[in-house]
Parts: sequence; structure tokens; C-alpha cells
Amino acid sequence: FSRTGAVSKAQVQQELWLETSEGTGINISCSHPKIQATDWIYWYRQLPGRGPELLVNALKGFKE
Repeated sequence: FSRTGAVSKAQVQQELWLETSEGTGINISCSHPKIQATDWIYWYRQLPGRGPELLVNALKGFKE
């Protein structure tokens, strides 16, 4: 997640990778002990042989 432009990786708890079939939903989550309601979380996907692609960015508590 990002706070005021600085990226904090320490203590982030999330799956390192997930796999699903096309058309199947998936739940992804991320937690950090110091995250606040105004902090943004960014999720990316990286397909084999390709660069990272932004999936979604959201504020803490986003559930959609």
C-alpha cells in the first residue's frame, strides 16, 4: 500500500500469488498493521512473460 507517496512493504500480509480460471471470481486481500482509512491499496496482476498490470486501487475497506 502507499502512504503519502512512500511504499511500505514491511509487515504486509497477502497471498504471493493466486490462480483462477477465466470467468471465475477471486477474492484478493491485503493487510498491514499501520494502514489507515485514507491509505490506498494497489493490486496488480502479472501474466507469464508480461509486465505488471494494475487491476484496481482502492481505499481501506473497499469490498467490491
